[in-house]
Amino acid sequence: MISVLVADDEQPAIDELVYLLGQDPRVGVIHQASSGAEAVRLLTREPVDAAFLDIHMPGLSGFDLARALQRFEHRPALVFVTADEEGALEAFDLAAVDYLLKPVRAERLQRSVGRIVEALRPPAPDTSPAGEMIAVPLGGTTRMIRRDEVRYVQAQGDYARLHTEGGTHLVRVPISDLEKQWAEAGFVRVHRSYLVALAHVSRIRLGSDHPAVVVGDVELPVSRRMLPGLRDRLAQSSVRPRP
Repeated sequence: MISVLVADDEQPAIDELVYLLGQDPRVGVIHQASSGAEAVRLLTREPVDAAFLDIHMPGLSGFDLARALQRFEHRPALVFVTADEEGALEAFDLAAVDYLLKPVRAERLQRSVGRIVEALRPPAPDTSPAGEMIAVPLGGTTRMIRRDEVRYVQAQGDYARLHTEGGTHLVRVPISDLEKQWAEAGFVRVHRSYLVALAHVSRIRLGSDHPAVVVGDVELPVSRRMLPGLRDRLAQSSVRPRP
């Protein structure tokens, strides 16, 4: 069972969230704070596994509180709870586990608790073959490249073009097949034409009218249909709190 903090400057919002969290058997002790300052004082005395933070609190906002918690030895998993959709990108920049919109639905909150439990679980040893070799036909010869050298993949009909730092390579495999085969190696589909390696993504812009990811010096579009999946993968790959 996990211990949590609910911080909000509106008591009805606290009561609702505490009630819903109390219905989840994975949640144990639930602390409450009506301001960011009160939350800091409480967390200094009582470390918790996760903090559900309202963004718009007077004085110390939820984002301010999250930055303050970065200096704590025991940093809880962060979930922002707000009626504002515009803060999602900043939330992910702060390594939030989730971003909940008010009014919070019970089933959505259960998913959030599941993410917290997963984030607190010690990471399993990485046994994925990141250095798997890929055979690329080149005229009458075959060239071998490492999969972890591939920055992104571009769809070209029944073929896929692999983009690496040293150049591009065409393979006769549909991008949809690579999406399934390489998901465990950190590749995520961001557009019908593009599959990117998260390890090579340097910048992400999700909050604008034209969401995009930057890989090396190339900006790739993120389609609206792929946006939820990308956000889920970003949440899964967020920095884990210390145990």
